[in-house]
Amino acid sequence: MRNERSNQTEAVLWTGIVTDFALAVFKGIAGYLLNSKALMADAMYSSASAASLLADRLPHLRIFGRRNAERSKQGPSMQSESVISILFAVLIMMGGPQIGVSAFQTFSSGVPEAPDKTALLAVLISLAINEAVFQYQYHHMKKNRDHRLQSILENHRFALYCSITVIIGVFLSFISGVYFDGYGLIYMDSVAALIVACLVIRKGYISIIHSVYGTLTEEKRHEFEPEFMDTIQRVHGVITVEKLKVQEYGQVRQVNLEVMVSVNPRTSVLEAQEIAERIRKLLTHRFMLVSDVKVSVVPYDPGYPYKSNFDLMDNDSPTLPQ
Repeated sequence: MRNERSNQTEAVLWTGIVTDFALAVFKGIAGYLLNSKALMADAMYSSASAASLLADRLPHLRIFGRRNAERSKQGPSMQSESVISILFAVLIMMGGPQIGVSAFQTFSSGVPEAPDKTALLAVLISLAINEAVFQYQYHHMKKNRDHRLQSILENHRFALYCSITVIIGVFLSFISGVYFDGYGLIYMDSVAALIVACLVIRKGYISIIHSVYGTLTEEKRHEFEPEFMDTIQRVHGVITVEKLKVQEYGQVRQVNLEVMVSVNPRTSVLEAQEIAERIRKLLTHRFMLVSDVKVSVVPYDPGYPYKSNFDLMDNDSPTLPQ
Protein backbone atom coordinates (compact mmCIF):
# COMPACT_ATOMS: atom_id res chain seq x y z
CA MET A 1 0.00 0.00 0.00
CA ARG A 2 2.79 2.39 0.89
CA ASN A 3 4.72 1.63 -2.29
CA GLU A 4 1.59 2.20 -4.36
CA ARG A 5 0.95 5.55 -2.69
CA SER A 6 4.60 6.51 -3.16
CA ASN A 7 4.41 5.68 -6.87
CA GLN A 8 1.25 7.75 -7.23
CA THR A 9 2.93 10.71 -5.53
CA GLU A 10 5.95 10.41 -7.80
CA ALA A 11 3.61 10.40 -10.81
CA VAL A 12 1.89 13.54 -9.52
CA LEU A 13 5.20 15.35 -9.02
CA TRP A 14 6.49 14.35 -12.45
CA THR A 15 3.24 15.54 -14.00
CA GLY A 16 3.97 19.00 -12.63
CA ILE A 17 7.55 18.93 -13.94
CA VAL A 18 6.56 17.81 -17.44
CA THR A 19 3.72 20.35 -17.54
CA ASP A 20 6.03 23.21 -16.56
CA PHE A 21 8.52 22.25 -19.28
CA ALA A 22 5.75 21.95 -21.87
CA LEU A 23 4.27 25.32 -20.89
CA ALA A 24 7.73 26.89 -21.02
CA VAL A 25 8.15 25.74 -24.62
CA PHE A 26 4.63 26.84 -25.55
CA LYS A 27 4.95 30.30 -23.99
CA GLY A 28 8.44 30.80 -25.36
CA ILE A 29 7.38 30.07 -28.94
CA ALA A 30 4.18 32.11 -28.56
CA GLY A 31 6.06 35.05 -27.05
CA TYR A 32 8.60 35.06 -29.89
CA LEU A 33 6.00 34.80 -32.66
CA LEU A 34 3.52 37.22 -31.09
CA ASN A 35 6.12 39.83 -30.10
CA SER A 36 5.60 39.63 -26.34
CA LYS A 37 8.69 39.88 -24.12
CA ALA A 38 6.51 39.39 -21.05
CA LEU A 39 5.29 36.04 -22.35
CA MET A 40 8.89 34.99 -23.05
CA ALA A 41 9.83 35.99 -19.50
CA ASP A 42 6.95 33.90 -18.19
CA ALA A 43 8.31 30.98 -20.24
CA MET A 44 11.66 31.40 -18.48
CA TYR A 45 9.94 31.30 -15.10
CA SER A 46 8.10 28.09 -16.00
CA SER A 47 11.36 26.48 -17.10
CA ALA A 48 13.02 27.68 -13.89
CA SER A 49 10.24 26.13 -11.83
CA ALA A 50 10.51 22.85 -13.73
CA ALA A 51 14.31 22.81 -13.39
CA SER A 52 14.19 23.38 -9.64
CA LEU A 53 11.60 20.63 -9.16
CA LEU A 54 13.62 18.30 -11.38
CA ALA A 55 16.73 18.95 -9.29
CA ASP A 56 14.77 17.98 -6.18
CA ARG A 57 13.72 14.70 -7.80
CA LEU A 58 17.25 13.69 -8.86
CA PRO A 59 18.07 11.82 -5.60
CA HIS A 60 15.04 9.58 -6.23
CA LEU A 61 16.08 8.47 -9.69
CA ARG A 62 17.37 4.92 -9.92
CA ILE A 63 20.94 5.86 -10.82
CA PHE A 64 21.19 8.29 -7.93
CA GLY A 65 19.44 5.84 -5.61
CA ARG A 66 22.25 3.36 -6.14
CA ARG A 67 24.82 6.07 -5.53
CA ASN A 68 23.08 7.10 -2.31
CA ALA A 69 23.29 3.53 -1.09
CA GLU A 70 27.05 3.65 -1.60
CA ARG A 71 27.31 7.05 0.04
CA SER A 72 25.67 5.71 3.18
CA LYS A 73 28.99 3.95 3.76
CA GLN A 74 31.29 6.68 2.44
CA GLY A 75 29.40 9.90 3.13
CA PRO A 76 31.00 12.55 0.86
CA SER A 77 30.50 16.19 1.74
CA MET A 78 29.06 17.20 -1.66
CA GLN A 79 26.68 14.96 -3.61
CA SER A 80 26.61 14.97 -7.39
CA GLU A 81 22.88 15.77 -7.44
CA SER A 82 23.62 18.90 -5.37
CA VAL A 83 26.14 19.99 -7.99
CA ILE A 84 23.54 19.50 -10.71
CA SER A 85 21.02 21.50 -8.65
CA ILE A 86 23.49 24.36 -8.37
CA LEU A 87 24.14 24.20 -12.13
CA PHE A 88 20.40 24.46 -12.80
CA ALA A 89 20.14 27.42 -10.43
CA VAL A 90 23.06 29.23 -12.09
CA LEU A 91 21.48 28.77 -15.53
CA ILE A 92 18.22 30.15 -14.17
CA MET A 93 19.95 33.23 -12.76
CA MET A 94 21.74 33.78 -16.07
CA GLY A 95 18.45 33.69 -17.98
CA GLY A 96 16.75 36.26 -15.75
CA PRO A 97 19.16 39.16 -16.40
CA GLN A 98 19.19 38.43 -20.15
CA ILE A 99 15.43 38.82 -20.30
CA GLY A 100 15.62 41.95 -18.17
CA VAL A 101 18.25 43.54 -20.43
CA SER A 102 16.25 42.65 -23.54
CA ALA A 103 13.13 44.23 -22.04
CA PHE A 104 15.03 47.31 -20.86
CA GLN A 105 16.41 47.92 -24.35
CA THR A 106 12.90 48.58 -25.65
CA PHE A 107 12.80 51.81 -23.61
CA SER A 108 15.71 53.26 -25.59
CA SER A 109 14.88 51.92 -29.04
CA GLY A 110 11.87 54.07 -29.81
CA VAL A 111 8.21 53.12 -29.64
CA PRO A 112 8.00 49.29 -29.66
CA GLU A 113 5.46 47.26 -31.55
CA ALA A 114 2.49 46.17 -29.47
CA PRO A 115 2.10 42.41 -28.90
CA ASP A 116 -0.49 40.57 -30.94
CA LYS A 117 -3.87 40.04 -29.30
CA THR A 118 -3.33 36.28 -29.54
CA ALA A 119 -0.60 36.63 -26.91
CA LEU A 120 -3.28 37.34 -24.33
CA LEU A 121 -5.09 34.16 -25.33
CA ALA A 122 -1.85 32.18 -25.02
CA VAL A 123 -1.32 33.46 -21.47
CA LEU A 124 -4.88 32.55 -20.47
CA ILE A 125 -4.55 29.03 -21.94
CA SER A 126 -1.27 28.39 -20.12
CA LEU A 127 -2.75 29.78 -16.89
CA ALA A 128 -5.75 27.44 -17.17
CA ILE A 129 -3.52 24.39 -17.76
CA ASN A 130 -1.24 25.31 -14.89
CA GLU A 131 -4.19 25.78 -12.55
CA ALA A 132 -5.69 22.41 -13.54
CA VAL A 133 -2.41 20.60 -12.84
CA PHE A 134 -2.04 22.44 -9.52
CA GLN A 135 -5.52 21.40 -8.40
CA TYR A 136 -4.67 17.79 -9.28
CA GLN A 137 -1.45 17.99 -7.23
CA TYR A 138 -3.10 19.85 -4.36
CA HIS A 139 -5.94 17.37 -3.85
CA HIS A 140 -3.56 14.40 -4.03
CA MET A 141 -1.07 15.91 -1.57
CA LYS A 142 -3.79 17.02 0.82
CA LYS A 143 -5.49 13.63 0.72
CA ASN A 144 -2.24 11.85 1.59
CA ARG A 145 -1.11 14.59 4.02
CA ASP A 146 2.14 14.91 2.12
CA HIS A 147 4.79 17.18 3.67
CA ARG A 148 5.54 18.71 0.25
CA LEU A 149 2.14 20.39 0.00
CA GLN A 150 3.43 23.68 1.43
CA SER A 151 6.20 23.82 -1.16
CA ILE A 152 3.70 23.12 -3.96
CA LEU A 153 1.52 25.97 -2.70
CA GLU A 154 4.42 28.41 -2.58
CA ASN A 155 5.60 27.54 -6.08
CA HIS A 156 2.10 27.91 -7.47
CA ARG A 157 1.58 31.24 -5.75
CA PHE A 158 4.60 32.85 -7.41
CA ALA A 159 3.77 31.24 -10.76
CA LEU A 160 0.34 32.84 -10.43
CA TYR A 161 1.95 36.20 -9.68
CA CYS A 162 3.96 35.90 -12.91
CA SER A 163 0.95 34.99 -15.01
CA ILE A 164 -1.16 37.84 -13.62
CA THR A 165 1.69 40.29 -14.23
CA VAL A 166 2.02 39.08 -17.82
CA ILE A 167 -1.74 39.29 -18.43
CA ILE A 168 -1.83 42.89 -17.20
CA GLY A 169 1.25 43.87 -19.19
CA VAL A 170 0.12 42.27 -22.45
CA PHE A 171 -3.43 43.64 -22.14
CA LEU A 172 -2.36 47.22 -21.40
CA SER A 173 0.28 47.16 -24.13
CA PHE A 174 -2.22 45.78 -26.65
CA ILE A 175 -4.97 48.33 -25.97
CA SER A 176 -2.38 51.10 -26.03
CA GLY A 177 -1.24 50.07 -29.50
CA VAL A 178 -4.82 49.83 -30.77
CA TYR A 179 -6.55 52.79 -29.10
CA PHE A 180 -3.80 55.21 -28.05
CA ASP A 181 -1.49 55.21 -31.08
CA GLY A 182 1.32 53.37 -29.32
CA TYR A 183 2.23 55.76 -26.50
CA GLY A 184 2.51 55.36 -22.75
CA LEU A 185 0.99 52.01 -21.93
CA ILE A 186 2.61 50.26 -24.88
CA TYR A 187 5.72 49.80 -22.71
CA MET A 188 3.77 47.79 -20.14
CA ASP A 189 4.67 44.51 -21.87
CA SER A 190 8.35 45.31 -21.29
CA VAL A 191 7.64 46.44 -17.73
CA ALA A 192 5.92 43.12 -17.03
CA ALA A 193 8.92 41.31 -18.53
CA LEU A 194 11.24 43.18 -16.14
CA ILE A 195 9.10 42.21 -13.14
CA VAL A 196 9.00 38.56 -14.15
CA ALA A 197 12.77 38.62 -14.78
CA CYS A 198 13.24 39.72 -11.16
CA LEU A 199 11.09 36.78 -10.04
CA VAL A 200 13.22 34.45 -12.18
CA ILE A 201 16.38 35.74 -10.49
CA ARG A 202 14.72 35.25 -7.11
CA LYS A 203 13.88 31.67 -8.10
CA GLY A 204 17.48 30.95 -9.03
CA TYR A 205 18.79 32.51 -5.83
CA ILE A 206 16.48 30.43 -3.65
CA SER A 207 17.49 27.29 -5.54
CA ILE A 208 21.17 28.00 -4.86
CA ILE A 209 20.47 28.61 -1.16
CA HIS A 210 18.59 25.31 -0.89
CA SER A 211 21.24 23.41 -2.83
CA VAL A 212 24.30 24.74 -1.00
CA TYR A 213 23.20 25.63 2.50
CA GLY A 214 20.18 23.35 2.70
CA THR A 215 22.33 20.21 2.59
CA LEU A 216 24.92 21.52 5.03
CA THR A 217 22.81 23.25 7.67
CA GLU A 218 21.59 21.13 10.51
CA GLU A 219 18.08 21.75 11.72
CA LYS A 220 17.79 22.74 15.36
CA ARG A 221 14.80 20.52 15.87
CA HIS A 222 13.19 18.84 12.90
CA GLU A 223 9.48 18.16 13.20
CA PHE A 224 9.93 14.45 12.36
CA GLU A 225 12.94 13.92 14.62
CA PRO A 226 10.97 12.15 17.40
CA GLU A 227 9.54 9.73 14.84
CA PHE A 228 13.02 9.11 13.41
CA MET A 229 14.31 8.36 16.90
CA ASP A 230 11.44 6.01 17.69
CA THR A 231 11.96 4.10 14.43
CA ILE A 232 15.69 3.67 15.01
CA GLN A 233 15.22 2.51 18.59
CA ARG A 234 12.83 -0.22 17.44
CA VAL A 235 15.55 -1.91 15.37
CA HIS A 236 16.70 -5.13 16.99
CA GLY A 237 20.25 -4.83 18.30
CA VAL A 238 20.26 -1.08 18.90
CA ILE A 239 20.95 -0.12 22.52
CA THR A 240 21.03 3.68 22.26
CA VAL A 241 20.95 6.37 19.57
CA GLU A 242 24.15 8.32 20.13
CA LYS A 243 23.56 10.93 17.39
CA LEU A 244 20.85 11.90 14.95
CA LYS A 245 21.60 14.70 12.49
CA VAL A 246 18.84 15.86 10.16
CA GLN A 247 19.86 17.81 7.06
CA GLU A 248 17.06 19.29 4.98
CA TYR A 249 17.49 20.35 1.36
CA GLY A 250 15.49 21.15 -1.74
CA GLN A 251 12.25 23.01 -2.18
CA VAL A 252 10.17 19.91 -1.53
CA ARG A 253 11.78 19.38 1.88
CA GLN A 254 13.77 16.19 1.40
CA VAL A 255 16.13 15.23 4.23
CA ASN A 256 19.37 13.33 4.70
CA LEU A 257 19.98 11.58 8.02
CA GLU A 258 23.26 10.93 9.77
CA VAL A 259 22.77 8.34 12.51
CA MET A 260 25.13 6.89 15.11
CA VAL A 261 23.89 3.98 17.21
CA SER A 262 25.53 1.89 19.91
CA VAL A 263 25.24 -1.90 20.08
CA ASN A 264 26.50 -4.72 22.26
CA PRO A 265 30.33 -4.56 22.34
CA ARG A 266 30.47 -8.27 21.46
CA THR A 267 28.49 -7.71 18.26
CA SER A 268 30.45 -8.89 15.24
CA VAL A 269 31.36 -6.54 12.40
CA LEU A 270 29.00 -8.41 10.04
CA GLU A 271 26.10 -8.12 12.50
CA ALA A 272 26.82 -4.39 12.92
CA GLN A 273 26.64 -3.92 9.16
CA GLU A 274 23.31 -5.76 9.07
CA ILE A 275 21.94 -3.53 11.83
CA ALA A 276 23.05 -0.42 9.94
CA GLU A 277 21.41 -1.70 6.74
CA ARG A 278 18.13 -2.44 8.58
CA ILE A 279 18.11 1.09 9.97
CA ARG A 280 18.72 2.61 6.57
CA LYS A 281 16.02 0.57 4.82
CA LEU A 282 13.46 1.12 7.57
CA LEU A 283 13.90 4.90 7.55
CA THR A 284 13.84 5.27 3.77
CA HIS A 285 10.81 2.99 3.36
CA ARG A 286 8.78 4.40 6.23
CA PHE A 287 9.40 8.12 5.57
CA MET A 288 8.92 9.42 2.03
CA LEU A 289 10.86 12.61 2.82
CA VAL A 290 14.04 10.68 3.73
CA SER A 291 16.34 10.63 0.72
CA ASP A 292 19.54 9.18 2.16
CA VAL A 293 20.72 7.72 5.47
CA LYS A 294 24.30 7.37 6.68
CA VAL A 295 24.57 4.97 9.63
CA SER A 296 27.60 4.38 11.84
CA VAL A 297 27.69 1.73 14.55
CA VAL A 298 29.81 1.94 17.72
CA PRO A 299 30.07 -0.38 20.74
CA TYR A 300 27.98 0.58 23.73
CA ASP A 301 30.08 2.11 26.51
CA PRO A 302 28.38 1.94 29.94
CA GLY A 303 31.33 3.77 31.49
CA TYR A 304 33.70 2.96 34.32
CA PRO A 305 33.66 0.71 36.35
CA TYR A 306 31.30 -1.38 34.18
CA LYS A 307 33.30 -1.27 30.97
CA SER A 308 35.13 -4.46 30.12
CA ASN A 309 37.55 -5.31 27.33
CA PHE A 310 37.21 -9.03 27.99
CA ASP A 311 36.57 -11.06 24.82
CA LEU A 312 35.01 -14.48 24.92
CA MET A 313 37.56 -17.08 23.82
CA ASP A 314 35.01 -19.25 22.00
CA ASN A 315 33.91 -16.46 19.66
CA ASP A 316 36.01 -16.46 16.48
CA SER A 317 34.03 -13.74 14.72
CA PRO A 318 35.65 -10.28 14.71
CA THR A 319 33.88 -7.88 17.03
CA LEU A 320 33.66 -4.11 17.12
CA PRO A 321 36.80 -2.41 18.53
CA GLN A 322 36.30 -1.18 22.08
